[in-house]
Formats: sequence, structure tokens, C-alpha cells
Amino acid sequence: MRRTTIRAAVAAAWLVCGQIALCPAADNDADKPVDRLTPEEIKAFRQYMAEKAAAAEKARQADRAERADIIKGIARGQGPAKGYSVWSNLEIEIYGYIKLDGSYDTSRTNAGNFARWVLSENGATTAAGTGAARDDDQFNMTANQTRLGLKITNPRDGAIKTRGQVEVDFFGAGAAENRPQPMMRHAYIAIEWPEQKFSIIAGQTWDVISPLNPSTVNYAVQWWAGNIGYRRPQIRLTQAVDLDDARTLTVQAAVVRAIGHGTFGGFDPGDTGEDAGFPGVQGRVAVTCPLVDGRKATVGLSGHFQPEEYDTNASGRNDDLCSWSANVDVKVPVNDWLTLQGEGFLGQNLDAFLGGIGQGIEVTTVGALVTQISEIRSMGGWVAAAARPEGPWAFNLGASGEMIDEDDVAVATTRTSNSTVFVNTVYQITDSASVAAEIANWYTQYKRTDSGHSVRFQVAFKYDF
Repeated sequence: MRRTTIRAAVAAAWLVCGQIALCPAADNDADKPVDRLTPEEIKAFRQYMAEKAAAAEKARQADRAERADIIKGIARGQGPAKGYSVWSNLEIEIYGYIKLDGSYDTSRTNAGNFARWVLSENGATTAAGTGAARDDDQFNMTANQTRLGLKITNPRDGAIKTRGQVEVDFFGAGAAENRPQPMMRHAYIAIEWPEQKFSIIAGQTWDVISPLNPSTVNYAVQWWAGNIGYRRPQIRLTQAVDLDDARTLTVQAAVVRAIGHGTFGGFDPGDTGEDAGFPGVQGRVAVTCPLVDGRKATVGLSGHFQPEEYDTNASGRNDDLCSWSANVDVKVPVNDWLTLQGEGFLGQNLDAFLGGIGQGIEVTTVGALVTQISEIRSMGGWVAAAARPEGPWAFNLGASGEMIDEDDVAVATTRTSNSTVFVNTVYQITDSASVAAEIANWYTQYKRTDSGHSVRFQVAFKYDF
């Protein structure tokens, strides 16, 4: 019986080639050659395979029934049986990283844990923090950039694919340095028709405009210094069209939450974007085409328009202003290890998009009376090179800058230009752990007061999961 079982286990090979030599059995006939399987052995093999398939199907049915019971229990408000940690019938991926940043600035920067601009070195100290003593150095250390996210994917249902993403870090405002609060970065669902190359995104995620970011160790990836675009609630449509076998045209359009400014003398209802009664709109058109060796470069043009309404007195007087931008983005893979990219923009009232060096409007008052509100115009951009040679090292070099129209502002402490040059390196210790170092030269000019200059040294330890 044992010889029959062993021979049945190798019968599949015989079914392909027509004959087989059996492995040695555990008796005195171990070396006996066998030219053909007997009908009884073939029958035993087929029975063995049928029993194995039936057992596998039974296990699958039991698993489906168990998951169905869990889902029904959750729907009734009951938790799953002991031993289950994820209560879902969807595929859920937990991702993120733990990061510690330590930085030293030769002069004071805003906001400290990350650099936005350098305070004026006029030697004055103000409640608004617009001035600091010359070469007033500072040191910061934080784990607030630590990030946690969930990616939820539903198995494809016919022609439609659905997924979702939720992501937070710990740069929420209003808490002590060692008791940070979570801040929502992304929370959206995506419905995709892959064959038609069409998708809908509903929720909070990146702006459509200016979609690129340079690779910096600094948490603020050149925001307020030439790089605009942030995250906000939106409904986005994306359609890709193949122009030919190598070129693709991508068109995106989004209706977004208009985020404006706060109150003026208590007259505003709260948010001037909300008070406009109309959402913001964004759009982008991009072409992807091959370069040398089939690597594909992308060039995009994008823009946005957002209305805002400012109530300036208790009688309901209001002014209508707007925010807009026109942008270009370029990404070029030079070879397998070097990529060049950059963006440029011009527009007005861009503080909600992390432009204008954090300034969007100019408010003129006489006493408590608002007499004039106007938009601040600005322009800027950035370029960067990312080198990823073979081995554990990576390198990034870049420069960025932004300036506002000085005719649009009157206040002496208004920031009129902000620029930086940075270089960093990342060493991959293991597949998950890395250490990075960055040096950045920051320079900020003001309307009618001393400029600010700081050299920032930053080190970061990061663990990806």
C-alpha cells in the first residue's frame, strides 16, 4: 500500500511524458524499475487529487462564512470574535513612518521646527514675532512629522476599482511641544475606471495645481519660498487620453473648498471663502512624452480661481476679492539615477495656498474702520535635482524663491522676498531605517526694516513601515 501511495504522488509527471521511474520505496523492492503505472495506481492518484481539492474548497467556504458572520456582527453593533484585529472585508494597508528632526539655525526662523522664513534681525522684539536680535541662534527637536496612514482597497468589481486613504501627522496647532495634536493630511475616496483611464476623487487631498514637491528634510518643502499648493476638501475629475503609443494627455478639474481669511473687527462671519457662497475651482493639463531611452518627461499647466467676500462693517458692507494663480510644472528623468524637476507660478492672494510668503491681502484701516482691502500679488518658483545612484546614498540639491509686488503693501514689516538654497543627503541604513542631513541658506527681505539671514543645519532619523 505504501508503494502505491508513493507512486500515486508522482503520477502527474507520467501524465505529461507517458512513463516514469518511481522513487525508491522503503522495502526490498526499492530498486525495482517500473515502466508503467497500473490502473489501480492511476485511480488512487485521481482520488487523492479529488480529496485534496474538496478539502481546499471546504476551507474556502468556511473562511467566507466566518467573514460574513463577522461583518453581520459589526452591522449589528457587535465586535468581531476574539483574535481579529481588523474589522473589515476590504484590503487595509497600514503605512507611515516615525521621524525625529533636530535643527540648528544661526538666526531665528519661523516656525522653528520647520523653516518658513527668517525673522527680521532689527533687534526689536514684538508680540507678532516680526523681529529678533541679530544672529539670535536657535535649536529645535521634534517628532511631530511622524506620519500614520491607512490605504483601503476593495477588490475590483468589474470595470470599477475603488480605494480610500486616510493620513495624519502631528503638526496640529494648539498643543505643547511634547504633547502634539494630530492633523489630518488626507481623507478621500477614489472611484476609478482603469480601462477608460477616468477617475473621481472626493475628500481632502493635494491641490490639482502645482503638484510637485522638492525632496527636502525640512517639513515645509519650500512652501512660502517659491512652492505653492497644499491640501483641501475637493471633488476632482481626472481623464487621461493616449495621444499615441508613447504620449499621454491628462486633464484634471476640481471643485474645492474656498479657504479664505478670518474676521475684521468682528464683522466677518468667520471665513471669507465660505462667505463668498461659491467654491473655488482648479484645473491642470499635462502631457507626458518619452525622452532618451524611453524615459518619460511631464510638462503641466495649471491654475485656480477662488472668490472671497469681506464684510467690513456692522451694516453689511462688503468687498469682493479673489485668489488666483497660473502655474507650470516640469519633471524630467535625465537617466536611471538623476531626475530634474521644478515649478513656477504667479498670482495674487495666495496665503491659503502657502504662497505670498504667508501674506494674502493688505488691509487699510482708520481707527477701527476698514477703508480698503486689496490682494497682494506674488510670483516665484523652484528647481531641484534628485540623484539616486546605486547603493545606500541619495542626494538632493535645489533652490527656490518668491517675491511680492511691493506696491501692494505699505506696512514696514511686510515680507517682500524669501529665498533658499539647500543640499541634503540620505543614507539608507536598512530597508526601513535611514538618516538624513541637510544644509539650507535662508534669506528674507522686508519692506522697510532689516532683512533676516540664517543657515539651517538639520539632521533626521526615520523609520518607514
